[in-house]
Amino acid sequence: MLHPHPETPEVAPALRPAVERPSVLDLPLAELSASAPLRWLLLGCVDFHRCPHIGIFYGSCFFLMGHALWQVFNHAPAYVLAVSAGFLLLGPFLCLGLYATSRDLQQGRAPRLISSLLAWRPSLSSMAIFAAVLLILEMLWGRASLVVFAVTMKTLPAGGNLAALVLESGNLEFIFAYTAVATFFGGLIFLSSAISIPMILDRQTDAISAALTSFRACLQNPGVMLFWAALVAGLTLIAIVPGFLGILVIGPVLGHASWHAYREITSPAAAEAQNSAL
Repeated sequence: MLHPHPETPEVAPALRPAVERPSVLDLPLAELSASAPLRWLLLGCVDFHRCPHIGIFYGSCFFLMGHALWQVFNHAPAYVLAVSAGFLLLGPFLCLGLYATSRDLQQGRAPRLISSLLAWRPSLSSMAIFAAVLLILEMLWGRASLVVFAVTMKTLPAGGNLAALVLESGNLEFIFAYTAVATFFGGLIFLSSAISIPMILDRQTDAISAALTSFRACLQNPGVMLFWAALVAGLTLIAIVPGFLGILVIGPVLGHASWHAYREITSPAAAEAQNSAL
C-alpha cells in the first residue's frame, strides 16, 4: 500500500533566511557633466519663479540672520561664535522647507508655505543629529581660528579694527594660516552636507549614511562638485555685499538648486527626464 508523501513542513519565519535589504551606501550615484551645476542653478531659478512667495519668506529669514550676525560682530564680537552656532543649527531646518517645496513642484503638487515649515517633522531625529555634527565642526573651526590668532598675531583684534589689522602686510602669515583652516573645515562641512540634508528629507535616511553618501558623491565627481562649491560660495559672497539684500533671492535659489543637485546625483534617470523638459 502506497503512502502519500508527507507535506513538507513550512519553515518557521524565524528559520527563514533573512532578506538582505540594500544599504543606502550601495546607492548608485550619477557621473556628472561639467555643466551640471549651471543646470541646477537654472532649475533653482525656475522653482523660485514658480513659488516666489515661499522663496521670499525663506530669503527674508536668511536676510535677518545675516544682519543679526553682522550686528553681533560689530557690537559684541566675542559672541559671534555662539550666535553663528545657533544659526548653523537653524539653517538646515530652513533649507528643508525649500527642498520640500522643490519636491512638491517636481511631483506635481501645489507647494504650501505651512507644509514647508513642517517638513522637518518626519526626519526630526536624523536632522537633529546632523545639525549636532555641523555644530561640532563649527566649534572646532572656531577653536582652530582662535589658535591661529594666538599663534600668528600678538593681540586679538577688536571687531572695529579687524579688517584693517588683518590686511596689514605684516600679517600675511595669519592670512595664509587662517585661509588654510577655513578651507579645511569649510571643505569638510561641504563634503558632508552637499546632498545629505535633502537626502534625509526625501529618503528618511539616517544622518551618518546621508553624510557618507555626500562624501561619495563629492569624491566620485570631484571637479564638478568643486565647481558647485565655488558657485555657492561666490554667489553667497555677492548676495551679502549689498547689505545682504541679494540673499533674499540668491538664498532660496541656492536652496532649490541643492535639491536638484541631490536628485540628479542620486536619481539620474528621473533627473534626466526633468532636465529634458526644460
